[in-house]
Amino acid sequence: MRATLIGLGVLLVILGLAWPWIMRLGLGHLPGDIRVERPGFGFYFPFGSSLLVSVVASLLLSLIFWLWRR
Repeated sequence: MRATLIGLGVLLVILGLAWPWIMRLGLGHLPGDIRVERPGFGFYFPFGSSLLVSVVASLLLSLIFWLWRR
C-alpha cells in the first residue's frame, strides 16, 4: 500500500512538471468539446478531451496491471 501511494505521488509530480508540454497537445480544443459563449454567460464542457484522457488512462492502467501480474 505504501509503495502504491509513493508511486502515485511520483506520477503526480511528473505530470505536474510536464503540464506545460501536455497543454501544447491541444487538450480542451478537440472536436467534441462543447463551448457556448453568450454575452454575460459562458459554458464549456470538454467532452472530447475527457473521452480521450479516459481512453488513454484506461489503456495505461490495463498495461500496468498486466505487467504487474506477470
